[in-house]
Amino acid sequence: NGTAIVGSYAPNAWGLYDTHGNVWEWCLDWYQAALEGGADPDGADSGSARVERGGSWSSPASNCRSAFRYYNAPSHRYNNIGFRLVRTLP
Repeated sequence: NGTAIVGSYAPNAWGLYDTHGNVWEWCLDWYQAALEGGADPDGADSGSARVERGGSWSSPASNCRSAFRYYNAPSHRYNNIGFRLVRTLP
């Protein structure tokens, strides 16, 4: 019925919270339909849509995994899309 409070569930193996099914996570990658090579392949160098990953509270369960990719224009806004801030500690 909506988003969960951050940290409501245990973190994954890398210490990240809420990586599946809370909100779609905007990614820096430009969308490209087919990706080739390795576990972390390079995406397109440019484009008109950015990758979204992980599904959201309004997605079917099959979309709530980090391997599931979707896309939208960078100007697209909705209450089930978010992003993750990353900070490098000293």
